[in-house]
Amino acid sequence: QVQLVESGGGLVQPGGSLRLSCAASGSIFNIYAMGWYRQAPGKQRELVATITSGGSTNYEDSAKGRFIISRDYAKNTVYLQMNSLKPEDTAVYYCNGRIQIITGLEYDYWGQGTQVTVSS
Repeated sequence: QVQLVESGGGLVQPGGSLRLSCAASGSIFNIYAMGWYRQAPGKQRELVATITSGGSTNYEDSAKGRFIISRDYAKNTVYLQMNSLKPEDTAVYYCNGRIQIITGLEYDYWGQGTQVTVSS
């Protein structure tokens, strides 16, 4: 099948930066949109940013101007560059991909999540 593996989370001070990566592998025929979501303790999972196969991007309001989503199409990898981090950005960040597998069927796949903690 398909696996999404995230990396790059950790502990950072307010105002700092982190870069998250998510690599997709497996029986992939085509990858449509990819994105990042996050879930803070006691809250619902929310969209952070998405990027389509054509490179169009969309950001949640609090991420605009601070986060940048990008893709390496050759590596089936999506990145999230997070700058000017705030304590309220603390959450588990999940990668998502809308992927067509070799059978022709499309599914939404999720990574296992990576913890981002912003604290002094």
